[in-house]
Amino acid sequence: MTDTSVIDDHPAVTDQLAVQVRGLRMAFGATEVLRGVDFGVRYGEVFCLLGPNGAGKTTTLEILEGFRPPTAGEVRVLGLDPATQAAKLRERAGMVLQECGFPRQARVGELIEVWRSYYPSPRPLGDLLEVVELTEVRNTQVRKLSGGQRRRLDFALALAGDPDLVFLDEPTTGFDPEARRRCWAAIENLRGLGKTILLTTHYLDEAERLADRIAILRAGRIELTGTTHEVATRAGLATRISFTTPSALRRRQIPPPDGIELVISGSQAVCHTDNAAMTLRVLLAWAGEHRLGDLDGLAVTAPRLEDTYLQLTGAAGGQADRA
Repeated sequence: MTDTSVIDDHPAVTDQLAVQVRGLRMAFGATEVLRGVDFGVRYGEVFCLLGPNGAGKTTTLEILEGFRPPTAGEVRVLGLDPATQAAKLRERAGMVLQECGFPRQARVGELIEVWRSYYPSPRPLGDLLEVVELTEVRNTQVRKLSGGQRRRLDFALALAGDPDLVFLDEPTTGFDPEARRRCWAAIENLRGLGKTILLTTHYLDEAERLADRIAILRAGRIELTGTTHEVATRAGLATRISFTTPSALRRRQIPPPDGIELVISGSQAVCHTDNAAMTLRVLLAWAGEHRLGDLDGLAVTAPRLEDTYLQLTGAAGGQADRA
């Protein structure tokens, strides 16, 4: 069984991980951008890097992709050192950068065929078009594609060599809601193919929907790594439980449940807890004891990624800043 504490905090060099980063440091002159970054990405998962401006997300990706050698630290991507084995890595990894440019007169199918010719064992053209939902525009010129279609063309080109790992750097920036949903579907299709995906995004809802695990990067260090629930728990955020205030409780005809701090606000009773299951058992037992029946409007709300992110970074708004 894989030790998740090793994956999350100090990943050992092992074939069980697609990406392994340990003690990663990067300095530009006197400015240290990465200050000892540690994380690991499992094969077949969608892993998301989040962080505000200047956190070091883009620098981390550039190092993993083999475009920039690190100042210090150990990095392995698909068992390869990106700094010295970049050519071999690019045979097995696909990349979708923040911005890509194509010949505007080229047709979709023609362009993908050119990309396929660069690889020894490319994925079939028909499969690529189907995965990114571009079959119907196979003979359309690039200049006639919508923004969302052009981004999905980026995905097709990144998949042309049938890579084991795909880097996605802010793939839906500036998209309208429909285009974003289409790109999300393409990413989910990649997951269905068993691809490992390393994603950066400044949309927290996107990370929450797509990522199996996330890492929050701030000031060149990883603050937390894990599932959305795990990082919320480690950040000390509580689960919210609410229900309609029983009239007997509101009139103080019955006592509140022992050991639970209820806040009564008009018609709603609310408490926060680190152990939702135990708190629910206490509440339901209390309701039964006082013949309250089912607690009307009972709702359990786990901490959202946005709550965790804002607490750790102090960022404003519902999205991560671009980096």
